Amino acid sequence: MQICETERLCIRTLSLDDVPELANILSDPEVMKYSIRGVCDETATRRFIEWCLESYAAHSIGPWALVEKDSGNLVGFCGISPEEVNGVEEMGLGYRLAKRYWGQGLASESVQAVLHNALNQKQLSSVVAIIEPENGASLKVAEKAGFSEFDILEFHGRPVRLYRLTLQQWHALQNNAVGTIGV
Repeated sequence: MQICETERLCIRTLSLDDVPELANILSDPEVMKYSIRGVCDETATRRFIEWCLESYAAHSIGPWALVEKDSGNLVGFCGISPEEVNGVEEMGLGYRLAKRYWGQGLASESVQAVLHNALNQKQLSSVVAIIEPENGASLKVAEKAGFSEFDILEFHGRPVRLYRLTLQQWHALQNNAVGTIGV
C-alpha cells in the first residue's frame, strides 16, 4: 500500500516480497554500522519485516519501503515506530539506505515525507531520533529535518544522542518554510 510520494521516491508499506532485496541492503556492514541489530541475513530481515507488518496493524505506522520512482528499485526504508527508551515507549524515527544511494539527499527527502505524514496525520505529540555521535551523515539528516536539541544517554549499551521534535516545533518549522517561499 502506498503511503505517499516525494519527488524521487514512492513510500509504501514493506511486504514479505521485499525480503531478498532488503536483506541485500541490510547485510552490508557499512549500512548497518550504527544499527543495534547489526548485519541482517535473510532470516533476520524477514523477522524485521514481520515486525513492521505488526507495527502497521497496531499503530498504523512503522518503517516504510523507499522505492526509487525511475527504476522501481528498493532504496531502503524510513519510518516512525515504537521504541523503548529508558523504560518509556517513544515514537522513533529510523532509516537505512543502500550504500549506492548515499549522498544523494534521499534520506532527507524521505525523512521530510515521513515526518509530514506522521506528525500531520497520526496525532503524535513528538518523534525522537536516536543517533550515535560518530554517525555524521545521520546527524546532518536529523538536523536538516528540524531536530536540534538532544540529550546524551546510553541506548543498548551505546552512547547516543536522543533528539526530540515536538508537534509544535514541527508546525513552527513548516510555517517558517511556507513564510520564506515568497521572499
